[in-house]
Amino acid sequence: MLAGVDVADEPALATREYRIGELARAAGITERTVRYYQERKLLPPPRRDGRVGWYSEAHLARLRVIGDLLNRGHTLGGAGELLSAWERGYDLATLLGIEQAMTASWSGEAPVPVTVAGVSALLQGQLTGDVLADAVRLGYLEVDGDRVHVSRRLLETTTILVREGIPLPAILAAGREVQAGLDKLASLFVELVISNLAAGRSGPPRPDEVAQLADTIARLRPVARTVIDAEFARAMDRRTRVAYREFIRRLAAADSGGLSSESRQ
Repeated sequence: MLAGVDVADEPALATREYRIGELARAAGITERTVRYYQERKLLPPPRRDGRVGWYSEAHLARLRVIGDLLNRGHTLGGAGELLSAWERGYDLATLLGIEQAMTASWSGEAPVPVTVAGVSALLQGQLTGDVLADAVRLGYLEVDGDRVHVSRRLLETTTILVREGIPLPAILAAGREVQAGLDKLASLFVELVISNLAAGRSGPPRPDEVAQLADTIARLRPVARTVIDAEFARAMDRRTRVAYREFIRRLAAADSGGLSSESRQ
């Protein structure tokens, strides 16, 4: 259900007819927009009676659906693909359910607005122009005038690292490597799920299978977090043991090199 219209009933909506101006006013858009949607094949052509084009309630319902999809953040191309899938028998609400299952935020937090000066103070003045630009390129910050939007958790952890003496540029360089590694892990997991859920199919899932697919994807979201948390913990166990041994070796080497023969006796 979008904008109070059940799109499943759209083909049956043909009782009233509108000229293009009346249709545009009812949909809350301009005549130019109606024509543009027709050019983009998002809206079927009207019924022609001589030089007059007549649009039905089905056209109005479709325009309202397009408007709702655009308000949800879809591009015109994305809205057109959803409408094409719906015309092939896929339920639009179910398709939007899959979108929610697949694209809902994994972070669970909204970026908080902070002044640039405030962030710079937290990071001990290391947020220079070049460093700020680097952070923006990495997606850690979004600049909005004299303010930035930033993940509270990332800001807190970065502040802790800086206070411990780790330079901010080094933290961002490490963050670039972390992003690349996690992008690869995310791609591996997504491909694992999609390739195996589609195994044995000669084509796309049937309309009745799409709702099941959305439920499956929603159930697997916490599985992905568990796998990453567990494997990262195991990796940290391995690397910290190696780092500890190397640290002790350096201490031992420094100690033996600095002791005189007399003190070692």
